[in-house]
Amino acid sequence: MRIQGTNGPAPASTAAPRRSTSAAFSLDLATPARNTAATSPVRNIGGIDTLLALQGVDEATERRRKAVKRGRGALDALDALKLGLLSGTLDTAALSRLKAASAGLAEPTGDPGLDNVLAEIGLRVEVELAKVGMPQSGRHAP
Repeated sequence: MRIQGTNGPAPASTAAPRRSTSAAFSLDLATPARNTAATSPVRNIGGIDTLLALQGVDEATERRRKAVKRGRGALDALDALKLGLLSGTLDTAALSRLKAASAGLAEPTGDPGLDNVLAEIGLRVEVELAKVGMPQSGRHAP
């Protein structure tokens, strides 16, 4: 596709006449060469401690994001259980999803507020599973 317009390439022009110079390039051998300034050593912006600290921030953020996702999954499973109970169509798959969703709710996230909310969701899941006679695996009553 050929585009012609005001922004197109300029037509080739004829070569300009070559100028000849009478002065030739020469080095002045009598003047000694100057020393270049000493280069400064490369500065280390951050050590390994800084990199590890940055990785720790990412891990904490990632851990919080995963905990929020697990909490939302458990709440969705609780809603599905409620809808199944109200409609009279409660199936064992909903109970299994609820049991699986509660698996990681007790893991600490580093955020006390989020840990409390997840603990409350976990308690509610345990209560609902106990109501239908499906005990939480891995938890033993004293």
